[in-house]
Amino acid sequence: MSETYSAFDISPVPVPALDAVAPELFRGLYGMPMFVTVPTPDLPASVDFWIRGLGFFDLFTIPGRLTHLRRWAFQDVLLVSDDRPAEATALSVSFACVLSQLEEIAAACEEMLPGCTTGPRMMPWNSVELEVRTPDNTRVIMTAARPYDPNSVEAEYLRSIGIEAPGA
Repeated sequence: MSETYSAFDISPVPVPALDAVAPELFRGLYGMPMFVTVPTPDLPASVDFWIRGLGFFDLFTIPGRLTHLRRWAFQDVLLVSDDRPAEATALSVSFACVLSQLEEIAAACEEMLPGCTTGPRMMPWNSVELEVRTPDNTRVIMTAARPYDPNSVEAEYLRSIGIEAPGA
């Protein structure tokens, strides 16, 4: 017996579809169930990249100290001023988007920081992912779910590891 159940009604992520529409940026206040803290030696440059490149907005700023960024509900990032140079890491943070946003995000990021993106590429778990290395050296994965096709290679892969189709 499984203790999991469908809870998609609490998620801002739309049902995967080729024409899925991204939800509006979420400006409401809530108790954050999770957020990422990113130290950066150049707070203004990082804020600019996350906003113009990745599509976040400035929810609030404490000048010279931190900026709270957000996209959709539950996609919160705190950029904090830190004098140490940012080191590259294998650790990543992933944010959901819709398929139609991937090329736009890649183009915006590449315009600001040439060579900072990899992909987008198809993943065996039925998503398309774009990897972005930000100026603060954060490895951001923008991930968009694809519509589920029960006859696809991805569906077979998911079944092979014990994941059944939604509603199956």
